[in-house]
Amino acid sequence: MEQGKRIYAEGEKVEYKKLTLAEHIKALGPGIVFVLTAMGAGDIVDSSVSGSHYGYALMWVLAVAILVRFVIVNIMARFDMCNTEGITLLQGYGRLHKAFPWFFIIFSLFCGHMTNATMISGSGNALYNLTGVGNVFIWACIAVAASFFVAGKNIQRYLENIMKVLLALMTIAFLALAIMAKPDPVEIFKGIFTFEMPAGMGLFSATTIMLALIGSVAGSMTNFLYPHSIRAKGWTDPTWKKVQRGDLLFSIIMMIVINLAVWIVGAEVLAKNGIEVQTLDDLAAGMEITFGRAGSVLLYLGVFGAVYSSVLGVASGWGAVVIESYQVVHPERLEKYGSAEADPLYKFASLFLLITPVVWSLPGMPDFVALAVIHNVITALGLPAIAIGLLFLATNKKLMGRFHNNIAENIILLFTVILACWSAIKIVIGFFA
Repeated sequence: MEQGKRIYAEGEKVEYKKLTLAEHIKALGPGIVFVLTAMGAGDIVDSSVSGSHYGYALMWVLAVAILVRFVIVNIMARFDMCNTEGITLLQGYGRLHKAFPWFFIIFSLFCGHMTNATMISGSGNALYNLTGVGNVFIWACIAVAASFFVAGKNIQRYLENIMKVLLALMTIAFLALAIMAKPDPVEIFKGIFTFEMPAGMGLFSATTIMLALIGSVAGSMTNFLYPHSIRAKGWTDPTWKKVQRGDLLFSIIMMIVINLAVWIVGAEVLAKNGIEVQTLDDLAAGMEITFGRAGSVLLYLGVFGAVYSSVLGVASGWGAVVIESYQVVHPERLEKYGSAEADPLYKFASLFLLITPVVWSLPGMPDFVALAVIHNVITALGLPAIAIGLLFLATNKKLMGRFHNNIAENIILLFTVILACWSAIKIVIGFFA
């Protein structure tokens, strides 16, 4: 059990943290970091591809995926803060069966590698399009080298702040373009509630895009980064539950706004001008229609800000998940080093996740957009193990006490298990087809 962690008995009153509005705003952090890391450019790609290929027909998938992500991540965070034994979420999975941490080790290394492959490819692609010098691979290598040399230094924080500003500017441009497009609310409403499955067309089939949305928005192993962030923030007991839920809700609202704006641009601007997003240049062309050359420059800068700001976060965050999972299998390492970050293996895992993905930027490799869709489809493979394990952990009244799942959460988790298993089967069938 964590030192000093307060355990509440059934029926005992919990004195939740009471913060002023200003304190709530100041407390926001883990959710924003989570959104920036989890979304990156993946949601931008998926939403623009979906809108440009199929209009609003698949928007119901986005709505379902966001609901699933909120429920799953909120339950994960609640387990970390409120379980009666003071164990971490990954330790909880280890209690269920040793197969879980071993799966998380292997899948985290693979998924973290593919996540950074997308981020690094996007960085190289954006820099090449901005400068017109060299090629994508050269710029990808420069981005990785720069990340390696600034890691842990004061300049890293300033660079990350600059990247966030670039991402914010691009987001504002998408919001402005979405508003200027004057979308029909009735069409958006129909897209959310008619559950239409359009016939396949273009480079990406409707099923492929649906699986990519499930992977990128509902998420898989990326969701483990949020409990890790709240522990780093010091939210380690039930008194922080309401603050944490507000933080996560704010991040989900950010996710909805960004995805909706990009989707509208895809449906109203790109599709109506005959542009199907297959490469980053197609998305840039859509921005140029309204804003001229400044629009494409802003897009490339924003994409660079979105992906480059996540390169180090992905390497360190996924590296921590890998080593924490390994310490569940070998608890003597946790006892010896005290945390995943203090374990010498953490540096090797992080370096592996930072350096090896650059191979995906070599000439002949999939374009950034295709790589993002492929990566998001693959991440959906981890969702069955996460959802099934979480269902058992969060319904365990002995382990969760008064904070166990309610009926609505159990229904959504059961639905998620079914959705996750269906997605995994479709991906495997598609792979061997």
